[in-house]
This record gives sequence, structure tokens and C-alpha cells, in this order.
Amino acid sequence: MHPSRRRFLEGLGWLAGAASLRAWSMPMAMPAKHGGALCRHPVADQTQVPRLLDPNRLAPFVDPLPVPEVLRASSRPLQLVMRESEQRLHRDLPPTRLWTYGGSLPGPTIEARSGEALAVKWSNQLPLKHFLPIDHHVCGAEPDQPEVRAVVHVHGARVPATDDGYPTDWFVPGQSRRQTYPNRQDAATLWYHDHTMGIERLNLYAGLFGMYLLRDEHELSLGLPSGEHELPLVLSDRLLTEDGQLYYPVSGVSDAPWVPEVFGNAMLVNGALLPRLDVRARRYRFRVLNAANGRFFRLSLRGQRPFLQIGSDQGLLAAPVSQTSLFLAPGERADLVIDFAGLGGGGIELMNDAVSLMRFNVAAGQESDASRVPAVLREVVRVPESKATHARVLTIDEYADCVAAPMLMLLDGKHWHEPVSEKPRLGDTEIWSLVNLTEDTHPIHLHLVRFQILDRRPFDVDEYLASRTLRYTGPAQPPPPHEAGWKDTAQVYPGMVTRYIITFEGYAGRYVWHCHLLEHASNEMMRPFEVVA
Repeated sequence: MHPSRRRFLEGLGWLAGAASLRAWSMPMAMPAKHGGALCRHPVADQTQVPRLLDPNRLAPFVDPLPVPEVLRASSRPLQLVMRESEQRLHRDLPPTRLWTYGGSLPGPTIEARSGEALAVKWSNQLPLKHFLPIDHHVCGAEPDQPEVRAVVHVHGARVPATDDGYPTDWFVPGQSRRQTYPNRQDAATLWYHDHTMGIERLNLYAGLFGMYLLRDEHELSLGLPSGEHELPLVLSDRLLTEDGQLYYPVSGVSDAPWVPEVFGNAMLVNGALLPRLDVRARRYRFRVLNAANGRFFRLSLRGQRPFLQIGSDQGLLAAPVSQTSLFLAPGERADLVIDFAGLGGGGIELMNDAVSLMRFNVAAGQESDASRVPAVLREVVRVPESKATHARVLTIDEYADCVAAPMLMLLDGKHWHEPVSEKPRLGDTEIWSLVNLTEDTHPIHLHLVRFQILDRRPFDVDEYLASRTLRYTGPAQPPPPHEAGWKDTAQVYPGMVTRYIITFEGYAGRYVWHCHLLEHASNEMMRPFEVVA
């Protein structure tokens, strides 16, 4: 089934995820709210929306694809500074104000080796005031908290709890934090980003994210495209004003600006609008990351030219999967190989549905290519259900106000500050059945662990809401081949039960699980879990 996604924001007159957003200026008024427990703000203000950029007016494919600097492990800790910076997102735009790691969007790509620990000193040199709209009603962003805070999470890393970037373990401008990553896991496409309670959505929108590539001897032995023929493609979307500055949409209520989802019409690849990449007529490997706040990308090559997917979140698949399109949720990664042989002297575009993201210009002539993609990439043993010692049924919940506007998102009906209810034992295997009672697809991410998707199965939502009875309405659907490897973030479809099988290995301590739609996670769709020894 096709995952559904709700509208961007009621009352705006925009369509969520539209390919084009015409420049305009108008007062934005939300319906008045009254008469219900969740109607916290009875009167909507009039908020002036600036004139917004129409990316269709920009010349496409005139800027080369930026490639982030690569930082490799050494005997000394790496040092990465968070600071305000400026960057041109397109040749014809003024520099955009951003918050970045190391001065670029995305930040430098960190490369590490499996089994070799790496330390990073993260330094917060951000301004004392945020330039995006904080909602002080959101959990963790109360008025008594410092306005600017940061903490770094390496998404997909198996690390001790003290180094994981717990959302309340933040530090303020002028402070630093050293975190150590043991890298005791298989080669994988990981990424790092801010994870501050209550303002993560704003800090990532401002630009605080980058890639973290973990390599091992097995992967290096396969002969996959490497060196200059292996590149990151970090996808995100933004709303930009006509003068090229970030615009983060608001609710129209001045003291409560949170909105349930954010979609921009300016699609960035490695921090550039409509870039081009000059390639040769041979294979290339692309590490693709969806770093958007809320946008799902449906990727394809123009004309549905096939490509190979060789890996997902937690490393290589068992075998390559031929794809003509790929649906990637926020937080998910894909390891792709595209063969440009036969396209010499031409080019092809990378698409998001019908919208161009970038263009590959292919040099003329034949190219010698010693790389290969083996028919078997690695052994991925499917974990049998019989290995699980505990099963949990956990709901994905959403609560609307009296005019049906989403106001609160919860996991298993619990707020962040309620006692920890999931306490798996170190080394145990559990099955988590995620019961999605909402109309959204939620990418649910667990820290510390990797998991496999067992299946997805439709159920009667109304009956569950009425009686807490799970009545299935169709057969269980096993994951497709590109989702049959190891994952740390997976799409939980509306009206379906998605089952993860998870072994809690590595470290004891307190971690979190959450939706990776950042506006949802910021409004309590995040819960702690504790691995007990």
C-alpha cells in the first residue's frame, strides 16, 4: 500500500509537498480554537508570511554538487565546531544564514573503521539567541530553558548511553562535549545530527547534520566503487524567502508557533539547489540520506532507468536489489550504485516524483571500470521469531483539537516525563508490534540497536480504538527485499501493525525511541527505554 501523509498546514492554501510554491505575501490566520481540553490557544494572530522563493525561477544545474570535507579518525579527538555561517544554496541567491558543523551544510563527512574507537570534541559556538521560532509550550523548550542548546547524536551508532546524545544532555554556547564512538558494528551509512529536546526540529532545519561512514574489511574487499567514485547525497528541503533566507512556517499563534509538519519546495542535495555532478561512463556509489524534517523522497532516475540498492540503514543487504524507484523516509539511508555506462556524452536527472533534484552529466567516451557489484554482498541471517523472549504492543497516537488540527503526538499514549515502561534486558531479543492509529506514516527509530522488520499487517483501527482489540483485516506482508536487511529506522504505515525484531546488545543504560518526523518528535512522539543488565 502507498503510505499516506497529511496536509502541510490547514488554512494556508498551500498543498503539502507541492513542486512549486509561487512567491506571494498574505496574512496567515488559523481558525479560532475553543471548547476543548486541547484547545490551548483560543485566538489566532495574524502572521505576515514573507514573499517566498519559487525555485522554478532559478537556472537548473549550473552549480557543481558540493562534496563535504572528509574527516578521518586519528590518535587525537576530531574537533567539530557548531557555529553560525553563510552558504550559497544556488549561484543566483545571496548567501543563506545557517547553523552548521564545521562551517558547511551538510557538515564534514566523518569516516571511521569498524572496531576502532573514535573520539569527537563537539564545541558549541552558536549565538545566544535562536533565529527560528521556539514554541515554549513544547516539552523541553520551556521559557526557563536556555534558548540555544545542542547535543549530538550519531544516528545508528552502537554507543554507551553517556555518548549517545540523550535529548536532555545538552550544552550551551561556550561549552564543549567529548563523545567516544567504539564503532563495534558492521560497516554502515550513519549520520550525526542535533538531538536537543524541544528544539531538535529547529536546529536541524538550521543545518546541524552530517554523514558518518563506518567501513570494515569485508566491505572494502568487495570491489565496490570507491574513492572519487563514491559520494554522499544528503537530501533535505527548505522554504526560502526571495532573498534566499530560511523560512520556518508557524501556526499563526504567536506564543505557540509549533506546526505538525514542515515541507519545503526548495529541494537541496548536499546543501545545493538543483546542482549537477560531472561523472564518467562507469559505476558510482552514492550514500543517500534523507535529512529532511518531514519530507519523504520518492527517488528515481528520469525515464525509470534502473539502479542497484546494495545497502540500507545498518549496512549492506544480502544481495543487490534492482530498483526503478525508492521511497525514503526522514532518517532512512540507502546505499546505491548507478551505472552510467551507455550514457557517455549525455546525462540523466535524479528525480523526486516529477521534480528534478539534480543532474548527472556523463563524459563522452568509454571508461575503464574495475569496480564490481557482487551477486552476494554479505550474509544477513533472518532472526527467527522463536528467538524473542518478550513481545510488546505499542501504539502510535495522535490527538487533535476541537477543529481537528493535530496538537499532540504520543508513543503508546505516554508523555515523555512518564516513568520508563520499556526495560529490555541486555542481550535479550524482543518483538515490538507498532500499532499505527494515525493517518501518517511514521519513521520510527530506536537508538543503540539494529533490528529487522518481520512484517506489516492491516488491522481495524476503529475496533482497536473502541475495544483495544487487534482484529487483522488482511494477511501479514513480509518486508520487500530492500527492507530485509538490518535497519534502525523503518516506515510504520497507517492502519497497519509493523513488527520489529530487536536484540538489545552492546550496552546497558537509558536511550530513546521516537518518530523521525521532527515536528512529531518535538511534540512528545519520543519516549525513553532502558536496557538493564
